[in-house]
Amino acid sequence: MHRRFALVLAMTAALAGCARFPALEATVSDEARAAPYPDLVPVEQISAQVSAPRVQEPGNRALAVRAARLRARAAQLRGSVIDPAEQDRLRRGVE
Repeated sequence: MHRRFALVLAMTAALAGCARFPALEATVSDEARAAPYPDLVPVEQISAQVSAPRVQEPGNRALAVRAARLRARAAQLRGSVIDPAEQDRLRRGVE
């Protein structure tokens, strides 16, 4: 039974993979279809063309403020959702 289900599931997935998506194919222009494949180059060559990222000081300050807010929010979420009086009431109801 399990093998039959697995086989049917695999065949369904295989058939779905063969589907054509006309809505996506229509978005590619004829010029893009006729374009040659790009040359494959080593990643070192690409990395050499990229300048080092620069973070400005105001960005660091804003990031630090955001991180502090997120930490404070996480600390609030770590606390108990139910206050002690409610916990006692629930325990009495269970016992």
